[in-house]
Amino acid sequence: MAEPSTPEAQSPSQSRSEGDVPTPSLRPGAYDPGDYAESVARSAEEAGVPAVLVMTVLHNEAYKPHHPLLERLWQWWKPGASFGVANMHRAAFERVRVTHGLQGRWQDLRDDPDFAIRAAALHLKDLDQRLPKLHAGRYTRDELLALGYNTGERNMRAFARGVPPGPLARSYLRRFRTYRGRAAQVIAKHDESHDARGD
Repeated sequence: MAEPSTPEAQSPSQSRSEGDVPTPSLRPGAYDPGDYAESVARSAEEAGVPAVLVMTVLHNEAYKPHHPLLERLWQWWKPGASFGVANMHRAAFERVRVTHGLQGRWQDLRDDPDFAIRAAALHLKDLDQRLPKLHAGRYTRDELLALGYNTGERNMRAFARGVPPGPLARSYLRRFRTYRGRAAQVIAKHDESHDARGD
């Protein structure tokens, strides 16, 4: 059963991002990954991965509402569900938590978009380190990392060797390619405003 949202149940990461990062809307279709461009840029820089890759993954994972209340209800119905604006499964999160010494818990992903984006960027970094430098030319490196995010490291490495992905992975890749341009525009707009402010 989902844990109650009480101050005692909240993590240090939540207070860190409170006020900086909006909570996704309860209204269907009102969630926009572009609202998290600042968090994406910061987390991607920390992880050393392209911000466009992280933003495109967020767009790909925007197929369900990410409001904390709805995610609690979703977990009640499906205990193994993924959490947060980046839809991270518990096993993937725990690997990232241990590798990078994250203080938050998997459950915190649903309440703290900034923490969820940071965990996703670090996961993409870990996948990048495990992806062979040379791979079949069928996919770009970012496409393979996105497939790894969706299907796991073992499958990512198989796709890099030329093994064809199954229908679900192909669908994920199609969506990734579709959203790539939109994600690039969001990041470019963020970078322009960032430069204009002189940050």
